[in-house]
Formats: sequence, C-alpha cells, structure tokens
Amino acid sequence: MQKTAKGFSETGLRKMRDVLARHVDSGKIPGLVALVSRHGETHVEAIGTMSHDGGTPMRRDTIFRMASTSKPVSTAAAMILLDECRLRLDDLVETWLPELANRQVLKRIDGPLDDTVPARRPITVRDLLTSTFGLGMDMTSLGTPIMNAIIQQGLTPDLPEPMPEPDEWMRRLGTLPLMHQPGERWQYHISNDLLGVLIARVTGQSFETFLRERIFAPLGMKDTGFHVPAAKIGRLPPLYAPDPQTGEFLVWDGAEGGRHSQPPAFQGGGGGLSSTVDDYRAYFRMLLNHGMHGNERILSRPAVELMTTNRLTPEQQAARNAMAVDNVHVSFGQGQHGGWGMGMAVRTYRGDYAPIGQFGWDGGSGTSTYADPVNQLTGILLTQVGMSTPDSARLIHDFWTTVYQAIED
Repeated sequence: MQKTAKGFSETGLRKMRDVLARHVDSGKIPGLVALVSRHGETHVEAIGTMSHDGGTPMRRDTIFRMASTSKPVSTAAAMILLDECRLRLDDLVETWLPELANRQVLKRIDGPLDDTVPARRPITVRDLLTSTFGLGMDMTSLGTPIMNAIIQQGLTPDLPEPMPEPDEWMRRLGTLPLMHQPGERWQYHISNDLLGVLIARVTGQSFETFLRERIFAPLGMKDTGFHVPAAKIGRLPPLYAPDPQTGEFLVWDGAEGGRHSQPPAFQGGGGGLSSTVDDYRAYFRMLLNHGMHGNERILSRPAVELMTTNRLTPEQQAARNAMAVDNVHVSFGQGQHGGWGMGMAVRTYRGDYAPIGQFGWDGGSGTSTYADPVNQLTGILLTQVGMSTPDSARLIHDFWTTVYQAIED
C-alpha cells in the first residue's frame, strides 16, 4: 500500500473521501468539510454545497455552528484562570455566583420542585468543570417538572427562545432546585454555560473578550466567535433540522438574520461558538502539544492533562455510560466513550476504532472534533445537518471509521 510521508496512506485518504462523498451523494447531507491532521500533515476535504438545493460549494473556510463542540474550547478559559491562581478547583462558586448559594436538591428526579432537601455542601469550581454541580440536560428525564422548568425558563439554547443576558439567566437558574447533590452525578451542558458567566464575573470582561484575548488570537482562530460578522455571513450555511418522519430539509437557523448573525445576549460556552476546521485544528493541536502553540504557552501541561483525562469516579462513569448505552436510539450512538474530562469526553474503553485516550466531543448541529494522543491525530468533521435524524451521526461514525483506517505507520 502506498504511503504518504507522514503516516496517512493515499489509499486510506481516498477511501475516506469516497465514503464522505457517498453521504453527500445520497442527498441527505448537502455538504461537509473534513480535516485530518497528523505529524504536521493536514488533509482537507470540502464536498457538496452549503444549501440542500445546490448553489455555493462548501469550502475549507466555511463557517459552521459548532454547537456542543464549543465545550472543549470554552473550558480552556477556566483552565487559564486556574493556571493564574485566580480560581482554585475547590473555591466555592457562590463567591462570584451568589445565585447558587444555599441550594436545595430534589428528593426525587421526577418529583415536584418544592419537594427538596438542603444541599450537603456548596458548589465548587471543580463541580462546574467536571459537569457534576447537580443540574443539567438529562434526556432520560424529559417531561419531569425540573426538565420542564429548565426549558420553560429559557435556560437552554433556543428552547423555546434565545437565552437571556447572563444576570437574568443566573437569576432564573437560582430559582430552581438541583437534580442531584453537588459532586454526586455527571449532568450534561448547563455547567458549561455557567462557566462562561463565572469567567466573565471573575475577570470583569465579557466571556468572548477573554476567549479572544487569551485563546483565539494567540492560536490564530480568526473565524471563531459567538456570532458571524456581516462581512463573513456569506460563508455560513443554513442549519437544517430534517423532519424525523419525512427527512424534509427544514431550516432551523438561517444565515442572514439568523441566530449567529448578531452578537447574542448570552455567550454560551456550552454551544454558542461558530468556527472553521482550521481554527479548531489549531486548538486541538495545542492540546496535543501539552498547551504549547509554537513557542507560546496557552495552557500549562497539568491543565491540559486535567482536561483530557477522565475525571469521573467509577460510580459517575458507570451512570454516564449507562445513559449513553441505554439511550442509543436518541443519540444515534454518540456519547459512548466511558469517561469525561473537563468540557469533553475521554475514551476509557475501546468501543470502536478509536483508542483509549482519544478526547473531544460532538455537536447536535452535525459537528465532530477529537484529538488522539496515541496517534498524534486531530480529526474534525463539520456539516450543516442537525441530529433530528440519524444522517449526520452516521456520517460522523463513518468519518472516524475511515480516518483510523487511513493511518499507516
């Protein structure tokens, strides 16, 4: 088999492109941009069009809504504050987030909101970083009073309306009990949005300003932010949420006039970023380089190790894994990694082609971003099809299956 100089086989890369093109040719994925990088070699595929009915082709610099793949990037801001001793892992967050003082905890996850007991202890920075502070998006608890309240209060992205500005968001959050005791159980998403508010209050800057000064600008992430400026809006495709029954392409968010066309009231660290494959490659390469970008240190080596290794106890890990496995029909197979670090999943068992230690995350807008220290590999797949149907999830699975076959040492 013919090899390239840096460890991808030409045959493997051709197979990867053929499989990606097959998804686009099926008509279920209008277009995609994929990047694989290893030992200094980077290979990019831009296939299909930005719209489901043709038109502008996908390009390497197309900007995508990163959805939950925002989490691995935005968490780095908190790690910078840990490095600078402006935060400590076991600081009480109520110092900066007084709305979270004196928490009450539900006696039962499906119980009424006033059937509570006092929290056994206050919430810490560590709890937010590990997504164990006690409240989150639990798709196994849809329809319960607490999940209904989270949605009705507008505490999650665009359900049913854009999130309010941070102080009002915190006020609303502070009216709710926790689902679990602080530090007890892994809970998805809300902790990542909380981190953005915490960082803004600690630094006295907006969350985006801090990210831009300390992460985006040093890494050259020139197309990453919480909205797409007017001069770049032509590079943003519409986001589709296909009808689950018919597969019809329904526009969830347009480009001009859409949710990413103006600065949002709430800069959501859990899912608000837009970006490109090259910007995300720079970020994940920095993590693979133990916090270094060229000659500049962005994060300390121990901070990167904390983020990218499993932080869950065996009991927490078992509960998270059971949630992923038991709800595979909801997630289309995403989320089965075993562990969780800080802002991202960490593979603790070999359940597919990726090795133990791979870290990163997927997004509901059809995005997938991971790095693999074993193979010194970065892989990024971005599309504009949300996971209302299994099509983008199947594309993501096939991408990673072919990426690992393309490695030849």
